[in-house]
Amino acid sequence: MSTSVDIKRIGRKLFLPWVICLSASFFFAYELFQMHVMNALSPMLMRDLRLNATEFGYLSATYLFADVIFLLPAGIILDRFSVRKVILMALALCVFGTLGFCRAQTFGAACLCHFSAGVGNSFCFLSCMILVSRWFPKERQAFVVGLTVTVGMLGGILAQLPFSLLAEALHWRWALFIDGMIGIALFVLIFSVVKDAPNDEIHTQAKPHSLPFWKGVKRCFFHRQNICCGLYTALMNMPLMVIGAVWGTLFLIQVHHIPTVRASFIVSMICAGTIVGSPLYGWISDKMKRRRLPMCVGAIISLAVMSGIILMPHPSETVLIALFFLLGLFTSSQVISYPTITESNPKELVGTSMGTAALIIMGMAAVIQPISGKILDLNWDGTIQNHVPIYTSEAFMIAFTLFPVGFVFALLALTQIKEPRALEHALQSQPT
Repeated sequence: MSTSVDIKRIGRKLFLPWVICLSASFFFAYELFQMHVMNALSPMLMRDLRLNATEFGYLSATYLFADVIFLLPAGIILDRFSVRKVILMALALCVFGTLGFCRAQTFGAACLCHFSAGVGNSFCFLSCMILVSRWFPKERQAFVVGLTVTVGMLGGILAQLPFSLLAEALHWRWALFIDGMIGIALFVLIFSVVKDAPNDEIHTQAKPHSLPFWKGVKRCFFHRQNICCGLYTALMNMPLMVIGAVWGTLFLIQVHHIPTVRASFIVSMICAGTIVGSPLYGWISDKMKRRRLPMCVGAIISLAVMSGIILMPHPSETVLIALFFLLGLFTSSQVISYPTITESNPKELVGTSMGTAALIIMGMAAVIQPISGKILDLNWDGTIQNHVPIYTSEAFMIAFTLFPVGFVFALLALTQIKEPRALEHALQSQPT
C-alpha cells in the first residue's frame, strides 16, 4: 500500500511542474495571439476604420505601450503576491479588452480596448518565468523556458492563417468575439490547475524580503546584466514584434503580390521557426552550460537571413517560407537571455529583474512599431486602393532596414553580458 502511495507521490512530483507551467504558458500563447491578430487583420482594420500606416502602427503599439507602463509594476507585484491570482486578474483584463475591441467603431475605442488587453500581457510572460524558476532546477530552466516560448508561438501561428480564414468567413468582429470566449475557457483552466510553488516552498516565499523595497528595485534597474539582456532580446525580437505582428502580411501582399491567406501563412513561419528554435536553443545552452555563444551565433545568422528577405528581388513563395522560418529559428536565441537573468539575480528579485528587462524589450517594440509605420508613410507616393494605402518595395526596404541594424546592436549588447557563473564568481570575490 505504501509503495503505491509513494509511486503516486513521485509521479505527482515529476508531472505537476510540467502541468502547471504548461497551463500558465497557454496564457502567454493567448496574449501573443492578441498581438499577432493585428497583422492578420491589418487590411480589414485599415479599411473599416479608415487608417493609414502611422495610425495603424499606433493602434498596434497601444498593446505594447500598456506593457511598457505596467511591466516593472508587474514584476514587483509578482515578487510579492500570489502568481496564480495575478495571472487570473491579468487574463480577465485581457478578455475584457478583446471583447471590447470586437465592438469598437472608432480609432480611439479600438486603441483603448487594445491597450486593456496589453495590460494583461505585461503579466503573462513574467509569471511564466517565475513559475519555471520555482518549479524547475536551474540546469533545466533554459530548456523549459524554450518550451514555454514554443507554446506561446502557437498563439502567434493561430493568429495568422487560421484567424485570417476565420475573419474572412465570419467577419473580423465575430472572429474576435470567439477569441474572447476562448479566453474565458482558459481562465477556467488556469483557475483549476495553476499553483504558486511546491508545498515545501510556500512558507519560504511568505517570508519578508531581505532587501528594502526601493533598494531592490534600484538594484534590478541598474544591474548591467539585466539591461544588456533586455537590449539583446529586444533587438532580436524586433522581426517577431514588427513583421510578425504588424507589417508582414501587408509587405507580402503589396510587394510580392501574394494573396492575403497565403501571406498570413508565410508570416506565421516566423512563429513556426521560433517554436522549433526556442527549445532547441535552450537545450543546446543547457548542454553546453554556456549562454553567450549560442546567443552570438543566433544574432549573426539572423543578420544574414534578414538581409536576404530585404534584398532578394523576386523570391518564390517557397523561398519566402524558408526565409521567414529561418528568421524565427535563429532569432529565437533571445530566449536564452531569460534564464541568464534569473541565474544572475537573487531569487526574491526574479520578478523585478525580469520586469526591468521586459520593460526594455516591450518598450523598444512599442517605439519601433509606429516608427516603422511613419517611415512607410514618409516614403508613400499617395496611392490608395479600396481605402488602403499602397506602399512600394523601396518604402518597405527602408523601414525593414531597422532589423539588420538592430542585430548588429544586439551583438554589441552581448559583449557586455557575462556568463551567470562568471558573474556569480565575480560577485563572490568582491569585498564585503
